[in-house]
Amino acid sequence: MTDALQAVEDMKQKIQENWGWFLALGIALVIGGMILIAAPLATSIAVTVLIAAVLFIGGLVQIYNSLKTKGTSSFLWNLITGIVAVIGGILIYVNPIVGAFTLTLLLAAVFAAQGISQILLAFKLKPHEGWVWVLVAGIVSLAAGLMIAIDLPGSATWALGLIAGVSVLINGWSYIAIALAARAAKG
Repeated sequence: MTDALQAVEDMKQKIQENWGWFLALGIALVIGGMILIAAPLATSIAVTVLIAAVLFIGGLVQIYNSLKTKGTSSFLWNLITGIVAVIGGILIYVNPIVGAFTLTLLLAAVFAAQGISQILLAFKLKPHEGWVWVLVAGIVSLAAGLMIAIDLPGSATWALGLIAGVSVLINGWSYIAIALAARAAKG
């Protein structure tokens, strides 16, 4: 048996042995996701503050790293990028509502751009089976981006929180599905 196949078998065995813990994790994530969805403004602000912290800490690390590469061609670029990240993190932390608005605007733009690119890809794939699903995904992404953008600034109070909540909820359901499948396979 190859190493990759053995690793898969080992993972299956561990999941079967610990299916109850996977189930508990899934249930906790589903409950957490529902809480995040129920309080989208608080979740949006929390996500925004977390992003501010990541930008600030990442920027500090990048500044430190740039100083370690002083004298190279990438020094100045890394230093400037690090400074911008630190300043951005501070600005978002100081005013998380404006930060949430900015991140929501960015989210709307990303969804719209992704939707357009998926729609174009779907028409390139048109002779192949399944191209319709790519088209549907593109239409949904474009519609989500437009709905978020049209509702600005109101969508800044719910979009990030809703998306975070749905993500956590779906992750929870995936762990529940894995746990139940492992329990069934265990016999």
